[in-house]
Amino acid sequence: ERWLLTKTSQYPDRKHLFLIGFLSFCAGSFSQGQKNNTLIFTKENTIRNCMCPDEITENDCDYSLANLICNCKTVLPYTIDKTYYNNLTVWFTETFMLGMFLNFTVVYDLKLSLCGTIPLSTKYLTIWGVRRLQIRSEINGQLQEQSLTTYSSHDNQIQDKLKMSCKNRDTITHVAILDTSLFNGFAALKSYSVENVFNITDHFPHLPYLDTFFITNNRSCIITFIY
Repeated sequence: ERWLLTKTSQYPDRKHLFLIGFLSFCAGSFSQGQKNNTLIFTKENTIRNCMCPDEITENDCDYSLANLICNCKTVLPYTIDKTYYNNLTVWFTETFMLGMFLNFTVVYDLKLSLCGTIPLSTKYLTIWGVRRLQIRSEINGQLQEQSLTTYSSHDNQIQDKLKMSCKNRDTITHVAILDTSLFNGFAALKSYSVENVFNITDHFPHLPYLDTFFITNNRSCIITFIY
């Protein structure tokens, strides 16, 4: 009898095992869900890279809130990851910093919030694979929020394809060229796409630096201009 009691006590109850496993799964899912949104911003000459809950997307340019509810760290410019982002939000005050964060980055869902004043200098940024773009700016006290979708997401595996191909950009079929002057006025956000582009430099020889970062091959791509 003593042996049976000792032997039984070594094994936890099945209900306890199930409860422990369930709580561990929930905790892991919650932790992973909290890190679905990446936020990058500059404040007092420092760059902050944050993992945030969904609430931060409704509180643009609130640096104090970001430092409070997000998991943030200060990073150096050359250490910013440009491989792949599912959801990326960038708070910026000038196009130079925006270009440093965003140029030649692979992003699926992108939100850009202007936290400074206009006019901004004009730059053309290249973004790989972006499907949805949201912009927010405040001009003369009036808030402007717009969004557009550059291509359909009918393929449920498109995000996985982007993530797998992000380190080999010549396999990405969607390339967006963003004109930063769109933040300077109240004009509607527009886009124009050119399909079946096999050689970018032949079609658009005046786009700066694009030929350096795009490897020409037999795969055609779609170039979308956002302005």
